[in-house]
Amino acid sequence: MKIVLKVQYIGTGYCGFQCQKNGASIQEILTQAAFRVFGRPCNITGCSRTDAGVHALGYVCTVAPADGNNTANWYTIPIGKIHRAFVPFLPPDISVCAAAEVPDGFHPRYDAVRKEYVYRIWDAPYADPFVRSRSYHSIRRLTPEALERMQAAAAAYVGQHDFRAFMAGEPGEKDTVRTVMGADVQRETDGMVVFSVSANGFLYNMVRIMTGTLLEAAAGKISPRDIPEIIACGDRSRAGFTAPPEGLYLRRVQYPKPILWQCE
Repeated sequence: MKIVLKVQYIGTGYCGFQCQKNGASIQEILTQAAFRVFGRPCNITGCSRTDAGVHALGYVCTVAPADGNNTANWYTIPIGKIHRAFVPFLPPDISVCAAAEVPDGFHPRYDAVRKEYVYRIWDAPYADPFVRSRSYHSIRRLTPEALERMQAAAAAYVGQHDFRAFMAGEPGEKDTVRTVMGADVQRETDGMVVFSVSANGFLYNMVRIMTGTLLEAAAGKISPRDIPEIIACGDRSRAGFTAPPEGLYLRRVQYPKPILWQCE
């Protein structure tokens, strides 16, 4: 059996989830903590390679012994209390909030059927220090008319499309077709404008480019009617700018069978 963890983190001080040579990563910190918790080297496998500065509200990753000896009794901590065992060994910007048992064959990335991201936008003429590293600051106020243009543009993302125009850099994947199941823009009660998007998978920087395109639609630089054509042409230069990472959050990951999370 493997253990699967639900993790929350503020990504501001990290180079992303995956271990890298150029800085501290979430995976590195969790791996070190798992060694302390379980008393043996462990492998941490994540559901997504979030970029530097990106946050997570419901990241999913597995823990398994590095030597492959994951018999049923390889750990003795009750599943519902594993989140507590991690507390002394994690910095305050990373938290394990629940755990569960999953079969050996479970893979948090390849078994996922739906991922949901949100991008938070603070639109005000002044910078708010309390949200500065956790949202994108737009000094242009997003009027109701601008929000309507963003909503219309977001609706055009829904469906199965080749999203090559919404991917940064050279194609790193042979298949750039993704199915977007939902996309919407709303102003929340705290005043923050939030773009929510869910899909069966995302390309590199896809959500950030989608967000930049929505902001250019809000400004009147791109018409919502142009989105289908931008998708169809596959030309990255036709889409909007790449929004910075600090506004992006991985909100949840769904699997064919619900994970029975425990937190006592």
